[in-house]
Amino acid sequence: MSLTETTEQEKRRSRTVVWVVTLATIGLMFDGYDLVIYGTVVPIFLKDPTQIGEVTPVIAGTLGSYALVGVLVGALLAGSVGDILGRRKVMLFAYAWFSIGMALTALTTTTTLFGIMRFLTGLGVGALVATTGALVAEIAPPGKKNLCNAITYSGVPAGSLLAALAAILLEESIGWRGMFFIGALPIITLLPLAYLKMPESVSWLVARGQVDKARAISERTGVPMPEAPTDAQKAAKTDKVGFAGLFSRSYWLPTVLMGFMSATGLVLVYSLNTWLPELMGRAGFNAKGSLSFLLVLNGGAIIGALGGSRFADRFGPKPVVASCFLIGAASITLLTVNLPLALLLAIVAVVGLGTSGTQTLIYGFVANYYPTRMRGAGVAWCAGFGRLGGVAGPLLGGFLIAAGLQLNSIFYVLAAVAVLGLILCLLVPAANRPKDIHSTLIEPTVPIGSSATVDAPTS
Repeated sequence: MSLTETTEQEKRRSRTVVWVVTLATIGLMFDGYDLVIYGTVVPIFLKDPTQIGEVTPVIAGTLGSYALVGVLVGALLAGSVGDILGRRKVMLFAYAWFSIGMALTALTTTTTLFGIMRFLTGLGVGALVATTGALVAEIAPPGKKNLCNAITYSGVPAGSLLAALAAILLEESIGWRGMFFIGALPIITLLPLAYLKMPESVSWLVARGQVDKARAISERTGVPMPEAPTDAQKAAKTDKVGFAGLFSRSYWLPTVLMGFMSATGLVLVYSLNTWLPELMGRAGFNAKGSLSFLLVLNGGAIIGALGGSRFADRFGPKPVVASCFLIGAASITLLTVNLPLALLLAIVAVVGLGTSGTQTLIYGFVANYYPTRMRGAGVAWCAGFGRLGGVAGPLLGGFLIAAGLQLNSIFYVLAAVAVLGLILCLLVPAANRPKDIHSTLIEPTVPIGSSATVDAPTS
């Protein structure tokens, strides 16, 4: 291949990566929007039974959990489907599904219908979260896989921030139904763009034996074709795919460990996002001051995840994720110290890195840990099983407060949860995947999570 052809291929690949990462990030912003917007409309439901019927605090909590259960189910279903039907099809379907779900939710008039639509919308959100990481990992260039995943999954806290801002600026004028209609915008904006600009994964197509189609997409997008398989790699074609592969003899232990690691991370994410304003209010801050901690927390998560991803691409994701759990434990512990406001806000930003930021890096860790034949299922397992931690997080915070624990004791418990995440991360064994023929590039010969990068050189 001539230098001019190589340069043109690199330009095509760069454009493809920008489009895929941008569209994937915007898609996950609506995940964050969906999960937070409900919390902003709960006060309306509690005060006005004419909206969807009488809503008590117990009913409100139950309705809120329906979406999370839907995300869990949708993620696990998409894991197998994405490895069979392809990343692109599942993502396009998910965009349409959750957009329609948000629109229909805005039209509901009873708590029963509202709860059903929250669950169904969650199915689409879960499918999107589960599939996005796999596609980005297979499209991203060597040396930038963790960075691309970090940018993409930072869309979740960014969407949460936008939901809070939208509620402040628009809720009074457009009402709660208008807020949910905003969540339906992807079907007329994001979906058409994704249909035109988001290609299927070349490595997935090769893994499914669709070599001609893979070659055509490779030429159009600049994403390189896999190397010709060796005899050992050809023998690996019989390896199990999807969830069957995750729980095969070689992968069941890291699968279990990373599932619980993700759940532990999401316990921290959801407990802090739900209860931090209340906890800081108990520490003496007013309502606006307490909410400012939530903004700083998510801002720190975005910045920290992007910075941490660069180290993950250089040194491997495992030591970076472990370090972030440790940082989370230490910074949460520092919240028990009487500090000036400016320093306290800085510590909360670091807590964001050690909690939500860590969870973002976990998705990159998982996406680059598994071979193509089970990558979609791996990310789905991480997002789906981990969502149990999302359900448990708010419950844990509520239980600790109801038990009458002092503020410092609550922070110590959350710090202990971060230490548990650290231990689980360290227990994940290194993964050697030289036999996988399904990678977009030559598979690395160094174990993932070691001090060397997980990405192989280009062909």
